[in-house]
Amino acid sequence: MGIESSCDETAAAVVKNGREILSNVIDSQIEIHKVYGGVVPEIASRRHIETINAVVDSALEQAGVTWEDITAIAVTYGPGLVGALLVGVSTAKALAYALKKPLVAVHHIKGHICANYAAHPELEPPFTCLVASGGHSHIVYAKGYTEYEIMGMTRDDAAGEAFDKIARVLGLGYPGGPKIDALAKEGDPHAVEFPRVRMDKIDKNDKASLDFSFSGVKTAVINHIHRLEQRGEEYSRADIAASFQNAVTDALCEHTIEAAQRRDSDKIVLAGGVAANSALRDKMRKMAGEKGINVYCPPLVLCTDNAVMIAAAGYYEYISGSRAGMSLNACASLTLENEKE
Repeated sequence: MGIESSCDETAAAVVKNGREILSNVIDSQIEIHKVYGGVVPEIASRRHIETINAVVDSALEQAGVTWEDITAIAVTYGPGLVGALLVGVSTAKALAYALKKPLVAVHHIKGHICANYAAHPELEPPFTCLVASGGHSHIVYAKGYTEYEIMGMTRDDAAGEAFDKIARVLGLGYPGGPKIDALAKEGDPHAVEFPRVRMDKIDKNDKASLDFSFSGVKTAVINHIHRLEQRGEEYSRADIAASFQNAVTDALCEHTIEAAQRRDSDKIVLAGGVAANSALRDKMRKMAGEKGINVYCPPLVLCTDNAVMIAAAGYYEYISGSRAGMSLNACASLTLENEKE
């Protein structure tokens, strides 16, 4: 059983052997937060409390199993909104204690990566993974099912965060990613050449940094719109959306493919909410394919936050011997680097 409540989705799922999805229940809060233009943490936490029991019960019922059939309970313990995380962690601890089941703590980013195991039964590590969402933009080398190396990450805004901010400026509303993706299909991706940032810092192997920065392109888009508006000039929102999306996806693809080449990796995996972006999926397949690299993308329902990914990651943590105690706490600022500290 996997439980996920890190942000604005209350989710529970039952997954067999880390690969076979028996149930996948998600209670989304998008409509609740849409009026505010983004997630309100206190509202999210309260909604999780209201729905978590029903979501867990529904996941068990849809899977056609009983608690006796459940081997272990996996839960997201970070990163995320602390109040939201606490609802899932408290629920999982209560279930594990009452049912005398092992409790497994799962890192949210690892969960996104492991969603691909449920989507692609043939996929095995090692591989290079781009994790891109509203809160994260990482290039991760998966050495094994529970071993990861960060090769690059954002220095400022996450890719999904930049999408949300530009969508707001364009008057598209929340969530921004899907709305920009849809509008961009009507525009010219080369109408405006927004900047693609590459860091100068050299890594320990004397190679250029693979880190991202999306603050610059976000600011460039906002300034471009403001200049046009100040001059009273008309502009195409579709062209700006397409040009912005083109700049962001260029950076994501180029850095990820370079990371794969540095590890002689013939597999690239996409994960996270931004992995649902149609332009990113198409561009990554095209650019990586030209280099002889296969690309794996999860179905759209497994790109955004879900509990299938937590159950899948929990399975591999469980068979590796990982167990959490009743002292498990939520860790809002958890990173892949500090998880073992």
